[in-house]
Amino acid sequence: QVQLVESGGGLVQAGGSLRLSCVGSGSSLSNSPMGWFRQAPGKEREFVASISRWGGTPIYADSVKGRFTMSRDNTKNTVNLQMYTLKPEDTAVYYCARSSRFMSRSDYDYDYWGQGTQVTVSS
Repeated sequence: QVQLVESGGGLVQAGGSLRLSCVGSGSSLSNSPMGWFRQAPGKEREFVASISRWGGTPIYADSVKGRFTMSRDNTKNTVNLQMYTLKPEDTAVYYCARSSRFMSRSDYDYDYWGQGTQVTVSS
């Protein structure tokens, strides 16, 4: 059983930065691709970023490309999402998730999810 716990969310002004972290327990994350998703009020959950098990070049949603950077530290069983130049439309609950197969934009490919951390960007 894998447990994922996100942290680092909060309230920030537009143009600011936040760094989200996700720590895994119960099993090593080093053999699994990982992803970040987000869900804004009244909207469906959407893909943000995904990284391979080896920590190669991540893939990003077009809406965050160039502003967000995903990374991982397998020695700490952690994945991170560094967010720059935040916009009010980035406001959402952010979730990290473990992929059961490969680096993916589809939430169907993820089998374990954290509880989420709230990010609020004020204008």
